[in-house]
Amino acid sequence: MPYAKLTIELPAAIWIGEVSREFPETTFRVLSAVPTGDSGFGLLEIDGDSLPAVVEAVQERPDISSLEVMQHTDGAAIVQFETSEPLLLLSIQESGAPIELPVTIRDGDAVIELTASRDRLSEFGRQLEAFGMSYTLNRVYDQADQSDLLTDQQRELLVTAVEMGYYDTPRECTLTELAEERALAKSTASVTLHRAEESVIKEFVAERLGTTTEEPMGVVPE
Repeated sequence: MPYAKLTIELPAAIWIGEVSREFPETTFRVLSAVPTGDSGFGLLEIDGDSLPAVVEAVQERPDISSLEVMQHTDGAAIVQFETSEPLLLLSIQESGAPIELPVTIRDGDAVIELTASRDRLSEFGRQLEAFGMSYTLNRVYDQADQSDLLTDQQRELLVTAVEMGYYDTPRECTLTELAEERALAKSTASVTLHRAEESVIKEFVAERLGTTTEEPMGVVPE
């Protein structure tokens, strides 16, 4: 089943988008959120400086019906809120796509991860557009493909290379010694290891360093 990670540019109509732009160094994490009719309830973690001012700014928003500080430390607070404008929640509800919590919001951008069928992912994209939200698709792949990232031979050779210290500084073994350990020709070991490294590095860069694609949500790779 496809997994997607996207960044949504929250419009001014969404209260948390406006507040997070007012305090761009503050991180907001939606821990739970439940839309009910035309309103929504949730738990929000606020992490950053000027915490009292941030909480006050949230509380003063006209679309916040109620707000209660549940937990408070020097640098973070957890608040329970009710909002009369749960646009993001409604778009998720309409698409039927379950998102993975927490949702992180910073300086007007919400990073959302979800796992759903291609149809639901496409519907989620349509719902975002219907509510006037632009987004960037950071990452999309079929989770079933992740077990096929490396072949058995690549995986075994890569693990052996780590165990023998091939990637240590300085190296504890040579490519020749590594090939002999796996009973492979040196040229075969070199090509196999290079392809394994290529797959692992590309996966790391895409997942951890935030490379993006401009594909719309309606175009989910088969």
